[in-house]
Amino acid sequence: MFRKAFAATALFAALVAPLAANAGEVQNRINHEQQRLNQGAEHGTLSWREYRQLDNRLDTIAAERNRDLRRDDGHLTASQYRQLNRQENQLSDHIWYDKHDGPGR
Repeated sequence: MFRKAFAATALFAALVAPLAANAGEVQNRINHEQQRLNQGAEHGTLSWREYRQLDNRLDTIAAERNRDLRRDDGHLTASQYRQLNRQENQLSDHIWYDKHDGPGR
């Protein structure tokens, strides 16, 4: 009996852990992008307008992540994870571009 309960618990943990890890990975990327934005603002490589627009997009991604987590009992589905990852990739590209577009912005 104990073995069956242990096996069931282990199986459940093996299935749920990757989903929970995805939610943490998304949050880690959000934190990293926020650091990049702050660094760009501090060093003057982002104008105030660029910073505000990018920060608003980052807030939108974070809000979507939180909604998805509330909707699915604290887990992200594979499609939710892919969508958030795609949005984060696009935001990261925009941050890079805006930080490197030179003084003629």
